[in-house]
Amino acid sequence: MNNFKEQQPLPGWLALSPLLVFLCIYLVTSLIVNDFYKVPITVAFLLSSAYAVLITKGLPIEQRLLQFSKGAANRNIMLMIWIFILAGAFAECAKSMGAIDATVDLTLHILPSNLLLAGIFIAACFISLSIGTSVGTIVALTPVAVGLADKVDIALPFMVAVVVGGSFFGDNLSFISDTTIASTRTQECVMRDKFKVNSMIVIPAAILVLALYVYLGLPIDAPIQIEKIEWIRVIPYFVVLVTALAGVHVVLVLSLGIVTSGLIGIISGQFDFFGWFGAMGDGIMGMGELIIITLLAGGMLELIRFNGGIDYIIHKLTKHINSKRAAELSIAGLVSIANLCTANNTIAIITIGPIAKDIAIKFGLDRRKSASILDTFSCFIQGLIPYGAQLLMAAGLANISPISIVGYLYYPFTMGIIALLAILFRYPKRYS
Repeated sequence: MNNFKEQQPLPGWLALSPLLVFLCIYLVTSLIVNDFYKVPITVAFLLSSAYAVLITKGLPIEQRLLQFSKGAANRNIMLMIWIFILAGAFAECAKSMGAIDATVDLTLHILPSNLLLAGIFIAACFISLSIGTSVGTIVALTPVAVGLADKVDIALPFMVAVVVGGSFFGDNLSFISDTTIASTRTQECVMRDKFKVNSMIVIPAAILVLALYVYLGLPIDAPIQIEKIEWIRVIPYFVVLVTALAGVHVVLVLSLGIVTSGLIGIISGQFDFFGWFGAMGDGIMGMGELIIITLLAGGMLELIRFNGGIDYIIHKLTKHINSKRAAELSIAGLVSIANLCTANNTIAIITIGPIAKDIAIKFGLDRRKSASILDTFSCFIQGLIPYGAQLLMAAGLANISPISIVGYLYYPFTMGIIALLAILFRYPKRYS
């Protein structure tokens, strides 16, 4: 009988080396040649995944591949693929029936041109805070951001980054966010109390970034002539936003969006029944690369865990703790590295949460602060990794490289810096 538990962990950094191989092939090479499209991200993941299978010891090749497949078939990965498929179908249906253009025209009509950046950021913050998911926010707003970037001549990666950044505001703070639930449960504290501590750290970051967007938006001059708004074509996005804000699951939200887009498209004569199906098919096919990347990443990161990479980092970072500040820094470091190795902030919190609780008890940390650190740093890392679901989704919808977005992610960077300063300077004092 095959027994994966008999596998011995790989020594030290060797277990983590597949992640380093990926970063070298994709990120470092792209920076050297100054072209983020030179190395396809699918190839980078294929090579690093093959390397992860190769270095796994003590198992025949078939069992190594089975363990890789276990990670690729993880329930969170499968749910994400459902969302990718439905998001692709909805985005193409909405585009074909004119929903995106109509929504862009409506946005330009409502917001002054010099407040577009700030307005989109506020919308992303509000929606993500209401629905508790960054992915759902990105699905809803990225197509609109793409249309706005074209209309007002703003760099596309920059406009998409505004949406992605705002989406992590709510992902981090919302009471119904998976990360909030995971961090408060593992630290055994009340959500309301964690929210108070968390808000003292991230709201100043959001205000700083909002002020920056107001300043950067001052020179923007939107076109004077705005097309007549066709309200019926805005309905699919209205349905998506309202149902999302009502707390409906993102899969049902996107399904309703697809049906609404199809019915309005057929009624208005934009396409017939088979044209609707064709649009859905095109949208789903457009998500093919994203799905392949997600499967390869899930398998590779599972082998890193299986080979002892995460356990090794946990041991190293907890070995020399000697103060409250060092204890909080170790929790931040642990959840950050776990997030790099899992590409999922909720899983990173669940993985590190029990260890963080033990550290908090041993060094007398406030559980509300440790929960806040877990949530904030996991969202900070998740908001920056090019192989995370959020950047992959945004890049797929905008048809750009995920790396091209990273440099414009002002909110995640600011959130991470302020969270680090909060640890170093023992802020907020009451909870430190």
